[in-house]
Amino acid sequence: QVQLVESGGGLVQPGESLRLSCVGLGFSFSSYTMKWFRQTPGNERELVATIAPAGGTTNYADSVSGRFTISRDNAENILYLQMNSLRPEDTAVYYCNAQKFVDTDLVSAWGQGTQVTVSS
Repeated sequence: QVQLVESGGGLVQPGESLRLSCVGLGFSFSSYTMKWFRQTPGNERELVATIAPAGGTTNYADSVSGRFTISRDNAENILYLQMNSLRPEDTAVYYCNAQKFVDTDLVSAWGQGTQVTVSS
């Protein structure tokens, strides 16, 4: 059974940094595209960053490009999101997501989320 467990959220001041982690359990982590999403109350989940299975290709939302870095350790089954120069508008619950196509079906799994609050 696919399980994703996030950690690393917390309360920080504007300009500070946080690193989120997401451990993948029960599946072939290295064969999945991994993503970070975030969500604020009353809004849909927003895609923040994507990393290819082998880690060579990454993509970012314009709002975080240049400040956030997504990475993965396939030997340890861990996904990371390094967040620098945090802003109040980065406040959200952050979720990791694993996706891959099996034949024509999209297999997708979510973690439980970790709260990030940026406030002075």
